[in-house]
Amino acid sequence: MTTIALDHLAGREAAALLIGGRLEDLLIDSDAPRTGTIYRAIADRPVKGQGGLFLRTPDGNAFLRQIKGIAPGQALLVQVTGHAEPGKAIPVTTRILFKSRYAIVTPDAPGLNISRAIKGDEERVRLHEIARDAMDTSGMGLILRSACAGADDNEIAADIAQMRALAETVLGDSDGQGPEKLVDGDGPHARAWRDWPLPEELSREPGCFAELGVLEQIDALCEPEVALPGGASAFIEPTRALVAVDVNTGPDTSPAAGLKANIALARELPRQLRLRGLGGQIALDLAPMPKKDRRIFEDTLRAAFRRDEVETILAGWTPLGHYELQRQRARLPLAGALR
Repeated sequence: MTTIALDHLAGREAAALLIGGRLEDLLIDSDAPRTGTIYRAIADRPVKGQGGLFLRTPDGNAFLRQIKGIAPGQALLVQVTGHAEPGKAIPVTTRILFKSRYAIVTPDAPGLNISRAIKGDEERVRLHEIARDAMDTSGMGLILRSACAGADDNEIAADIAQMRALAETVLGDSDGQGPEKLVDGDGPHARAWRDWPLPEELSREPGCFAELGVLEQIDALCEPEVALPGGASAFIEPTRALVAVDVNTGPDTSPAAGLKANIALARELPRQLRLRGLGGQIALDLAPMPKKDRRIFEDTLRAAFRRDEVETILAGWTPLGHYELQRQRARLPLAGALR
């Protein structure tokens, strides 16, 4: 059974997604600018050697990995893409998206697109007609998300209209003077409605995290050790430079023990990183296994991350036999969110 719980942790808004009682996703608000926040920012100074420049926003410095055609003092619209590391600037992009449950309006990418997850010619034709009518003569692009499958025509059209109106309002305010926050990013409760599947059970009573066992699972996430099937285990430990993951076979002494432990880790790793809010460089110190088994591990890892929404680059093997990943810092680390 799929359950969504809406509650608060340490006075902050939080949302939990559980499947069969197991915590699959967790969103916790913070004092940092929310992902999706849109600013009118002022270009400051370029950063030599990094291919980007600093911007001034009402919430402090932001960093944009783009400098071509941007002059100091120029006003531009940017959107927060993730959480900054302590002491670093807010990561932003100029590719603005206006995202809701059914629709994503893309001002810089014209065209009407429908999620590939939606099958059936009749359904795709229905959705294309709704999109065409709702966008009308707008020059902006639109993506209809997988949640549109089977949804009511009027609900989809209203969602598109709301996102289109917001986009037009924000784009019309791009030439204002000085840095300004134009749109605040969605909080955990709004993001749960926007991005998670419709639940069979929705709990929003205060204290529902404790009632559903969410707090116990959060406590377990604060520990480095992760139990894996077959008695294997992994330790996930963030450092200033990277996230280190160590895999152990446990009591299994069979010839395939290392491969089994590594495959178990590959299947569990996206969930652990998502719930712990970890990103950046990730180094896997895997259990010993023959080089001929590396392809099996890679295929399993690739399939696991294909279903994860956070952008992750599978960088590959190091000379020492470690496996490295590079993951977007899309969320605040759990340890920081609970402070």
